[in-house]
Amino acid sequence: MIHTLVLASGNRSKLLEIRALLAGLPVKVVGMDEVLRPPPVVVEDGATFADNAAKKARAVAAAALCLTLADDSGLEVDALDGRPGVRSARFAHERATDAENNAALVAALESTFDPSGPSDAHAYLARFRCALCLVDPYGNRGTGEVAVAEGVCEGAITLAARGSFGFGYDPLFVVAGRERTMAELSEEEKNAVSHRARACLALRPVLERMLAAREAVVRAVERGAEGVATA
Repeated sequence: MIHTLVLASGNRSKLLEIRALLAGLPVKVVGMDEVLRPPPVVVEDGATFADNAAKKARAVAAAALCLTLADDSGLEVDALDGRPGVRSARFAHERATDAENNAALVAALESTFDPSGPSDAHAYLARFRCALCLVDPYGNRGTGEVAVAEGVCEGAITLAARGSFGFGYDPLFVVAGRERTMAELSEEEKNAVSHRARACLALRPVLERMLAAREAVVRAVERGAEGVATA
């Protein structure tokens, strides 16, 4: 049995990444714009990544009536007191492109430069953080209970973008222990260390249990229907 899993996002790069990370499971991962026209507009005003992801997952699950996965993720830079944080996708402005956000990040870090401090770009310690929220609109008697998993990837910011893979802040994020930016890693390398990969790994057993429970319900309904037909 193949289950439809709706990703509460219109980000094509994120959709392809989630598909790769959930490979091997009996799910067909689709974007919300493939099942909802127009998809719901969710204001991401939560204080944490998990808050925003849960809000998106509930809204899309209620509209699509499908198993729904939402991701909220971003970059936390120590020198900026954790910014961009939950505003990572909107750091430059509300409709910012990746290039604009990257430029805004570099400008913000350059404004903190202390000539008497370390000159190494690795002084800009940072991490990517991801929260994944999973909602089954029919599970737990339709309560919309949210399963949450999180993942973190430590690293540092370089002020000179490198690499052509990935998206978002990947060209500026040097992965801890790799000496390469996330955008310089292959898809396989990124999916072994990224914050989203680690969140998916934590979520995987939860999703497997949820799929098994759904299949058990379907089998019970089928047995009931067979019993009525032969009565």
